[in-house]
Amino acid sequence: MGERIVLGLGNNIDFETVWNPGPIERLIIEYNVKPGEIGTEGPIANVRDFVVSVLGFLKSGTGGERLLASQELAYQLAGMFEGKITVGGTPFRAAIAMHKIGYTPGLHLVTMNHHVRRSIPDGCPWVCSNDENGIHPHIIVQFAKHSRIQAGDVSVEANRANRIIYSNDPHTTDMNISPRLASLAADAEVFLISGFNAMQSGKLLAARLATIAEVVRSLRPGAVAFYEDGCFPLPELSIQVRDALSKFIHIHSLNEDELQGHLNRNIPLLDPFEILRALQDLRKLIPVPTIIVHTAQWALAYGANPDRYATSLKAGIHMACTRMRRGDDFDQLDYIETQRMLPRTDGLKFAAELTKLAKGLVCCYPSIQIDEAAATTIGLGDAFVGGFLPMILPASIQTFP
Repeated sequence: MGERIVLGLGNNIDFETVWNPGPIERLIIEYNVKPGEIGTEGPIANVRDFVVSVLGFLKSGTGGERLLASQELAYQLAGMFEGKITVGGTPFRAAIAMHKIGYTPGLHLVTMNHHVRRSIPDGCPWVCSNDENGIHPHIIVQFAKHSRIQAGDVSVEANRANRIIYSNDPHTTDMNISPRLASLAADAEVFLISGFNAMQSGKLLAARLATIAEVVRSLRPGAVAFYEDGCFPLPELSIQVRDALSKFIHIHSLNEDELQGHLNRNIPLLDPFEILRALQDLRKLIPVPTIIVHTAQWALAYGANPDRYATSLKAGIHMACTRMRRGDDFDQLDYIETQRMLPRTDGLKFAAELTKLAKGLVCCYPSIQIDEAAATTIGLGDAFVGGFLPMILPASIQTFP
């Protein structure tokens, strides 16, 4: 169909809450939540579980995605907080980002409704795997650095900005793939795979992975298959995905939370020795030509001839930082302004040290210095993808030595 970039696989409706400790503090008192209960694991079966989970993520300063027991609980939570409705999913937000700098990708969607229709960027062709309309809100809680909650015996404060996603969405957990995807991607030079982290069935996931393998094999010669990882509520499915995709993708991209999840350890993000060791360990699990890691402090490419992704890394950083600064409503002028801003000094030092230490296997650039108190935390990885992918056209694939 002529599209040079095709983005899949899923989209969804987000309910982006406005940070306000008041409702959560009232719920802490109402449900008598104690400090020893706070944590990020466990099922979210009711409002009390939700409060315990939010406190856990706030305390750790990490982000993630968690499954809600029912769609009714999602609607109940949405009614308890102020917020706004947006359209999410890595492909959708990446498409919006790259459209602002002049690119028109093709889109694979799994959810269609009036919010989606009015938000599809002009000129972007799309296919959808569901005929019926549906709205299954994903509740997003975002918090800034030093956000604080204090009620009863509970007192927690975030050491960094982040976001948590809570959902029960049959469209994303089923992740149906349209039979028209192969046709949409027939001429693609870049093909994005994302969204598998929402799924809950290993058997269903295996079927979707087999379908995507066939789509990738049908791409034109030299096309790049790029996987954007996610936080998996069911870690065993993350292993299933990475093992399957490693056989046919070219780039595996992930953020710091996902990196630490794969390696099952905390990693100091500004220690070049520890990051290099983490990359070496990660590639034993994910033997693909190139690994991309993007964080709040820096972004890097690890593999053979990583400097070929220098422009892509810079563009991804600039796009993510523009969204961090301006939220949904940024434009091309905001993007250009971000390009002129100073880098983070900690990221600059780290990038120089890691590049020297890695001896030609790492290309790394610092993020932009931004006031975190005013930062948007939603969709930053999606925006990074939206900046990164257009800059690898035309693709030239090499293998890792």
